[in-house]
Amino acid sequence: MRTVEVRGEAGSGQVGHTGGGRRPPLRGVLAATAAVLVAAAGAVVAVGCFLGLYVRPTSDDWCAAWKSRDMGVLGITADFYMTQNGRITNAFLSGIVYGDGVVGAKVLPTVMAVAFTVGLVLLGRRFVRFLGGGPRLLVLLACALVIQALVYFAGPRSYQALLWAPATISHTVPSVIGVWALLLALRTASDPRPAVRVTGLVAAFLTAFAIGTLSEPFALVSGLLATLAGLICVPRLGLARDWRPFTWCLVWCAGLVSGLIVLYTSPGARWRRAQQPARESLLSAGELRATFADWLRMADSVAGRPAYLGAAAVGVLLGLATVLGRARRGRPVPGEREPLRTVPRGTLTALLLLPALVVLLGSFAVVVGLRSGYGPTGWTYARTWTSYLVPMVLGLCVYGALLGAWGGRRLRGHPNAGPVLLACAGAAGCLALVSMAALVPELQRLTTSTVARSVAWDAQDARIRAEAGRGATDVAYEPLYIGSLAEPFFTRNYERDWVSSCVSKWYGVDRIHRR
Repeated sequence: MRTVEVRGEAGSGQVGHTGGGRRPPLRGVLAATAAVLVAAAGAVVAVGCFLGLYVRPTSDDWCAAWKSRDMGVLGITADFYMTQNGRITNAFLSGIVYGDGVVGAKVLPTVMAVAFTVGLVLLGRRFVRFLGGGPRLLVLLACALVIQALVYFAGPRSYQALLWAPATISHTVPSVIGVWALLLALRTASDPRPAVRVTGLVAAFLTAFAIGTLSEPFALVSGLLATLAGLICVPRLGLARDWRPFTWCLVWCAGLVSGLIVLYTSPGARWRRAQQPARESLLSAGELRATFADWLRMADSVAGRPAYLGAAAVGVLLGLATVLGRARRGRPVPGEREPLRTVPRGTLTALLLLPALVVLLGSFAVVVGLRSGYGPTGWTYARTWTSYLVPMVLGLCVYGALLGAWGGRRLRGHPNAGPVLLACAGAAGCLALVSMAALVPELQRLTTSTVARSVAWDAQDARIRAEAGRGATDVAYEPLYIGSLAEPFFTRNYERDWVSSCVSKWYGVDRIHRR
């Protein structure tokens, strides 16, 4: 069996020196480029978080808000389990977010962004050390912010990805939890203390169970990742030294399956399935062809958004910074590991292909789930795409980092290494910056629509509350649309207009009519 040697190479190169011993300003260029990206991407994310203050209820917000107010956290959790869809963790988080009216929905984007940033930086530190380099906080922060900006604003439903609480709870928050779960997995697998390992496994099962009752699309994607990673980590394949990584992945999958069973067998989920019209089996030839066609349409939509390449570009900067850190003045980076062992080439190839396989298979699994739950138009529910878009953006960053580290090592010791690496760093930085600039028009549109709607909503809210306070039981409501979401009167059959029903209950009136 062909093998490759995996080792840290700290102190073995001269990246940053020209043939004449003169050091080019590569380290300064990387720092300056990272600083510019932190400012640019940070501004994009910060504006998005600030817009959270202008979020006002729409669509599912109305139902979650009045149920959280009238039923409490446990009441809305029981309601979801018994009558809605069985997503008890989703309901529990909704009860917390809407427990004080709309205040929680306003601060949720900021809380989520901060947790995501910290988790990505910590995960990046582990990745850089895996490559044998020293963590460079500014570059890691640039990666974390660029990744978030792309996740929030590069897709077709930016309002739903960041600002609309029902979608963020169901599809963005699970990805944040997933990043922290990866950190938990790495800690559990590497810590020699039995108590820490047992605690990590228990936490993995409980977290996975929560994911299984929070978001079915992310449960599918994370389960696929855990399954493939667990198979690669079987000790005899040479990547893992013991069974700890495999055990963690197995426990995670067990937690997901347990959560999905609770969800699927809940009275709410059974009721929801009963409302769906009978359709052809998903395994039939016709349905498989239709599902594949839906998957191609979704893939075409994502591929038509070149801003995502910014993740690979900032990854190249991370890879170059990693190589530079390994060769700083020819000394090892403090605390750096230098493993020396052989890994079969086939195992290493499988590890390199893992992100691509998770994105390809995971996106198809998401389409299958959407078609099963929503029918032929299910693939257009773009808010669910976040479940695989986050792994896709992270995978692009990882591949970019590997490319940057590989290029830096190849050029080590070359007489023209300095100018070439400077050019590569500059090109990668420019591409990442252009990808951030490409998000600005969408951010401007989002800002205008969100702020304008908040002003109109506040005026209407004050009028309706005043009328309800005077004893009115039927009040006028003007639909205020945003983010391709439903508003009252989305259907002509008032009895089936669940949004109007929830608005009425929120204001304490019998019904509403179009203004």
